[in-house]
This record gives sequence, C-alpha cells and structure tokens, in this order.
Amino acid sequence: MITMSAESIDIIFNPWLRTLLGLCMIGVVFGGAMVVVWFERKLSGDIQFRLGPKYVGPFGLFQLVADAIKLMTKEDLIPSKADRLLFVSAPIALMGSVFMMLVAIPFGAVVVNGVEYPIVATEMDISLLYIEAVSSIAIIGAFMYAYSSNNKYSLLGAFRNFARMIGYEVPLGITMVSIAIMVGSLNIVEIAQAQSPIWFIFLQPLGFLVFFVALMADMGRLPFDQNESEEELVAGWITEYSGMRFGLGFFAEYIHLILGSMLVVLLFLGGWNLPAALTNITILGIFLPTVYFLLKSALVILTIIMLRWAVPRFRIDQVVDLSWKRLLPLSLLNLGWAIILGIYLGV
Repeated sequence: MITMSAESIDIIFNPWLRTLLGLCMIGVVFGGAMVVVWFERKLSGDIQFRLGPKYVGPFGLFQLVADAIKLMTKEDLIPSKADRLLFVSAPIALMGSVFMMLVAIPFGAVVVNGVEYPIVATEMDISLLYIEAVSSIAIIGAFMYAYSSNNKYSLLGAFRNFARMIGYEVPLGITMVSIAIMVGSLNIVEIAQAQSPIWFIFLQPLGFLVFFVALMADMGRLPFDQNESEEELVAGWITEYSGMRFGLGFFAEYIHLILGSMLVVLLFLGGWNLPAALTNITILGIFLPTVYFLLKSALVILTIIMLRWAVPRFRIDQVVDLSWKRLLPLSLLNLGWAIILGIYLGV
C-alpha cells in the first residue's frame, strides 16, 4: 500500500488543486470524446466499407484530423432571417450543460493511506438532482439551435426533441430517485460507495433497464435520433449550422455519451469499487479504482455504439408511446420496489 504524510495529503487536496483537477477533467472528457468519435467512425467504416475512416492514415486516425481542419476552416454562415443572438448563443447553452454536469460527476477515486478520495470537482449532498437538472438544459440549447435558424426542418426536429426528451426525462428521473431512496442519499459519491458489497443492477434490474433505455433516448442516440433523422429532416435541429458551431453541437452529443455512460456505472455497475480479487494488486497504485471505473465506462460506451448498428430508428409516435405507456409505469413499479428495499435495508 502506498503511504503519504498528512502534509502531502493536505497539499494534494487543496482548493487550487481541485481547480486544476476540474480543468484536467474537462481535458479528459474532450480527449475521450475525440477517441469515441474516431472509434465509432472506424467501426461504422468497417461495417459499411467506407474508405475514409478505414484508410486515411493509420487506423483511419487522419480522417479525424481532416474533419477537424474542415470544421475549423469552414465559413461561419448565418442565415439572413435567423435570430442572430439566439443563433450565436445556442452552442454556448448546449456546451454549458456539459460543463455544469462535469462539476458533480466523479471520475473515479484514489486510495491514500487506506482512505478513499473521490476524483470530483465538487461533492454535493444533492449531486444526483443537480446532474438531472443541468442535463435538461441541453433541451433548451437544442431548441435555440432550431428556433434561431428560421427553418421548418430545424423547428420540426426541435419539437420532436421536446416530445422525446420530456417523455424520457420523467422515467429517468424516477429511476434516479429510486436509487436515492434505496441508499438514503442524493450524493452520487455515497451512492457509488454503497455498492461495495453488491452492484445495484442486481437489486434493481428493472430500474437499470428503464434507466438505460431512457438515457439512450435522452442522449438522442439511435434508435432515438428523431430530432435529426437525416432521411426526413436533412439534419434536423442543426441543419442551418456550419463550421465550428455545427462541430460543437455534434461534439456535445459525444460528451453526453461519455458522461451518461459514467452515470450508468456510478448508479448501477458498482462505481469504482474494486472486487476482492483486485484489492491487493499494486501495479497501478492509488489509481487502480479510477482505471477500473473508466474501463467499465468504456464498455458501456461500446455497448451503446453497437446498439446503433443493431436497432433501426423508431418512428416518433413509437418513441412517445414507449416512454409514456411502457417506461413510465415500469419506473413507478421500480420506485415501489426501491421503497420496499429501503425499508428492508433499514435506510
């Protein structure tokens, strides 16, 4: 076990270092989003035999660089009848949702002198409600993208986005509250730590199913990308955007994918808690719990990416029916089960 003095620990966890930690977390998420973009395009290129992601540079890596250069050098066009203030502000609102979520989501933990220190910019007593609230700002950002464009395709995509996200935010929130009731805390760090004896996917399998489906819909991933659906709406809510404004909207989707996958691990898949077989491994030292957490998050991301090519897009009426007629009753049923578990566990 690695040991450190009390003075060293105080230096490590001072406010200035927490600020630096927050900036590093932003860098890690943006870097991770670039890796996810490359991996998904490489996988789709292999499936569809697309030349760019397969052969431009080693493993198709230069295709990502070429796309970045293209977005940075494209002319920034604003339609003549667009609302310029909203048009310019929309990417800020969408990325702001991402940055505010980063504040409260742990990226793992380090263990020093037998004490566990979560890697999180700010640990809140109501972090679960905070994450649910600020993630909903993405709905406003997407609507600003569409409404400011003065384009009927964009506006139709925005209304689809509203119908889908509102319908799925309800069962998503109920499932998160079910976890909080069972644990007796709204602190996501305490929820992750409470899974050291058993993962919550085994205690609430129905809740996991509802949460995972609602999360995919909330992120707008196939088969729930009706707000874009290029066969019907050109590019949906982002049709009139070009250059880096388009790139930020596209990039925000992948960052939400990473953060959503982390939430799945934190709430249902044991967080950073190591199984007994790994507790005595000293290869990665104090960072082993964090590496274990990130590996599980990567597996969730891989699952979501694979589902994109396994399930066809639903119609918008099917999406709405699934949320209100299927997931909402199941989430309420899971809520009752969580209350029973909370009483039984003595919370």
